[in-house]
Amino acid sequence: MLKSKGKKTITYVGYTNNLKRRIDLHNNSKGAKFTRGRKWKLIYKEVYRTKKEAISREYYIKNNRSLRKKIKNENSNIITV
Repeated sequence: MLKSKGKKTITYVGYTNNLKRRIDLHNNSKGAKFTRGRKWKLIYKEVYRTKKEAISREYYIKNNRSLRKKIKNENSNIITV
């Protein structure tokens, strides 16, 4: 999960097999359209063995607003699961 830097913070959830490259793309306005024009900081990550597991978990987190809010509010440092 990424958190935008700035006055109004928002979160972005996605999956990738190269986290550093993906964050660099987002921060250089070359990632997902939603992330363009903002600077992002990693606040939460999970590691899965298969793409299917990762996509399933991404869907769950994206659709669970209370979980996203909890992660956003509790994390000033990176959490790894």
